[in-house]
Amino acid sequence: MKHIFLNLKRFDVPVDMGGVNRLAPMKEWGAAIVSGTQDGLAAYDPAEVEFAMYLPEAHLLSAAAAKKPGSAVKLGCQGVYRMDTAVGGNFGAFTTNRPASAAVAMGCESVLIGHCEERNDKMGVLAEAGVTGEAAAAAVNRLLNAEIKAALARGMSVLYCIGEKSEEQEAWQSVLGNQLAIGLEGVDKSRVVIAYEPIWSIGPGKTPADKPYIEKIARFVKEQTGG
Repeated sequence: MKHIFLNLKRFDVPVDMGGVNRLAPMKEWGAAIVSGTQDGLAAYDPAEVEFAMYLPEAHLLSAAAAKKPGSAVKLGCQGVYRMDTAVGGNFGAFTTNRPASAAVAMGCESVLIGHCEERNDKMGVLAEAGVTGEAAAAAVNRLLNAEIKAALARGMSVLYCIGEKSEEQEAWQSVLGNQLAIGLEGVDKSRVVIAYEPIWSIGPGKTPADKPYIEKIARFVKEQTGG
């Protein structure tokens, strides 16, 4: 089975507003992405290829409507809230936050959790409260753990991102180890795919992580997760 993951982030923003969308008008963007991708994947056996794409939530409904029966495309969202709705319990009072139940109802089967941008956002909020360093990192990992559990409880698969920044490179084993240990505590790891982001090597002017480094991280992840 080949697993291909695509995070489209905010590629839906028009060029005249600072974005990169030249593909389709906003109202048609989600459907255009799914239609073009699944047509291109038609030559592949869905049992052999899983193609999960994570779209901004404004486009999930039109993207789901564009999926054909037997499509190799698995639709996903770019995160879920750490709490969820429950019959006889919370009906969804999570203003500005999307619970896993809403994501599934919109047609999502998968979710991206722990992307470096999500971690940075949570770290920023904690920094405003005066919590920084290892304490903040541990808190973020606990929040992501709750998010993963909420998604899995709704039957979603999870792509969980880990990675270290340039200032964390010397302590990469501790940083990544904590992201795995805390983030995946009490989680069915068979339903989670680990994605490694070498944050220190991403961006203009930076040297990409080489093959030996990536292989070293892959071995470490397998050792830590029993994979």
